[in-house]
Amino acid sequence: MNNRQKELLRRLLIQEEGALHIKDLASELDCAEKTIRNDLDRLEEFLLEFPNAGLIRKPGLGISIAIDDDNRKDILHRLLSNEPKTMEERLFEMAFQLLTNNKPTTLQYWADRYYVPKAAVKKDIDIISNWVQRFDLELITKQRFGNTIEGSELKKRNALAHLSELIPSTSSAKNLVLDLFLPYEITIVRNALHDLKNRFSLTFTDGALESLLVHTLIMIKRTRQRAQVFIQGFEKESAEKSQEYNYTNWFFEQLESVFRLVFPDEERVYFTWHLMSSKRMEEELERILIKDEETTRIMNTLIYKMENLTQLPFVADPILASGLAVHMHSVINRIKYGFPITNPLFENIKRMYPYMFSMVILVLEELNTTFSIDIPEDEAAYIVLHFQASLERIEGGREEKKRALIVCHMGIGMSHLLEAKIKQQYQGIEILACISKTKVKNYVEIFQPDFIISTVPLENVKSEYIVISPLFGQDDKQKLRQFVEGLVNKRKSINTNNVLSQYLVNDLMFFNVEKEHRYEVVEMLARALFEKGYVKEEFIRNAIKREHSSATAIGGSIAIPHGDPSLIQTSAVATAILKKRMEWGNEQVSLVFMLAISKEDQGDIREVIGKIASLSQSPLVGLALTGAKDYQDFLGILEKKQ
Repeated sequence: MNNRQKELLRRLLIQEEGALHIKDLASELDCAEKTIRNDLDRLEEFLLEFPNAGLIRKPGLGISIAIDDDNRKDILHRLLSNEPKTMEERLFEMAFQLLTNNKPTTLQYWADRYYVPKAAVKKDIDIISNWVQRFDLELITKQRFGNTIEGSELKKRNALAHLSELIPSTSSAKNLVLDLFLPYEITIVRNALHDLKNRFSLTFTDGALESLLVHTLIMIKRTRQRAQVFIQGFEKESAEKSQEYNYTNWFFEQLESVFRLVFPDEERVYFTWHLMSSKRMEEELERILIKDEETTRIMNTLIYKMENLTQLPFVADPILASGLAVHMHSVINRIKYGFPITNPLFENIKRMYPYMFSMVILVLEELNTTFSIDIPEDEAAYIVLHFQASLERIEGGREEKKRALIVCHMGIGMSHLLEAKIKQQYQGIEILACISKTKVKNYVEIFQPDFIISTVPLENVKSEYIVISPLFGQDDKQKLRQFVEGLVNKRKSINTNNVLSQYLVNDLMFFNVEKEHRYEVVEMLARALFEKGYVKEEFIRNAIKREHSSATAIGGSIAIPHGDPSLIQTSAVATAILKKRMEWGNEQVSLVFMLAISKEDQGDIREVIGKIASLSQSPLVGLALTGAKDYQDFLGILEKKQ
């Protein structure tokens, strides 16, 4: 027997009372009624092996199996033993059937189908129930009636498209949803999408094409089941005016001729929305900027506000603008049409770039007020990558040259030769002067160089210096490179270390804090900042709201809640050491730094967050800090470990 025939036999065996109609079976198994009749002939042959079993066909009443309980369980066991299902596979199939079947399904049905106890099925149902809530769906359980998932068709389709995420261990691997469709269906739709892309010169990313493939296959299945999405009149009119609607009509012509289906107008609008929401390549930038004024306004406001908040010249970065234009076009449409995404890199992005993530979240909250667009944190994390890349371009382009004196004991000719070699080798070093050893003290006072390059040892010199050969061979080149890199890293470390300590305040440090929820910790620290005069009272509510929108844990048992810089009067960092670790989003936290850095001190916040992030990557240091007895002890541990 093939898989469809096995499934047909399972359904008949599970139906202990009453009969099943061929029309219903054909709809549930997604095939023609003639196919079901042929399959029933094959089942009759199979049942000949069981003396007390037989197929009953009653015209007008339906199909059933006459069989005793022992044979029923024996056949079910044989069927299942030929196709053993793991817990993950069972969970996946159950969720799929609940999302595509409007009829209630009992625990007994699942227990018989998978040959597992009802208690195991109940656990599976609980997992599915919690998961579908992410898509604003509800799993309804009625005793002796069964389980159904209630919600709009659009939300059910979104859940179906993200079904792989129900099983975390497989969420980053192949999209398991494709395994629910026949290979020829996948091939037809995939080829039609590539034809669409080539015919209209569309430049989707690979991930966008895969997403369109999944959504199209689900759309075909649900159209066959007559499960239609609801589209309002004004939404239909708006979609029909778009260029994407023309692409959809061409695409549907290809599908209808092959699958022998007629798609309702609502499905054309639904697929048009998906085209609008798909990630495009930057080749389509000009069309997006010209035709999508909403995207342009939101993107420009986002960049401007990020520059104003961080004091970094994002507005002058054309690469940032072009990348964000294409990305935000998809983001806005996904939100508008209700197509949520999940970001598998979300937690890593938060940990790697805590400063940029915090700044982006703050600005997106302002955008929500201005444009009424609520961008979720999974989308925000992708936006962070655009600004982080811009930051690295900015810093790479404006790196200041290191100012150096050359001290050479072999005369002016050798000094200038050495200068020429160093300039040729290192564009980042500015030579201030070439001098003799006797002039070092005066020239250091006048020029205040970053360091000295000398061909002889120096005495009583406060500036950093390196001794090299006047011939400047390969060993000297490597030695100078390592010296400069070490000097840069050392100064960065000094700046970062000092900046955190200067914002810590004795009266704003709390030990052995016991609270039930992270919001209570945030409120306690924000209120302390207000009562001590560091922030306005509105900062308390703002910080809690910020924590609601996205948990501020950054790994290493550390969290960095914060609020709007415009509500801060004097910069400070309030600290809480928790008596026991607390759930903070998806992490456990024991050390909390509430950042209250004013707009005037925004230049320091990167270093503050950078220092805290470095603590999160040093578990032993974090553990030592949580064991501090008082303010001085905490500072001592912090400075000792720097």
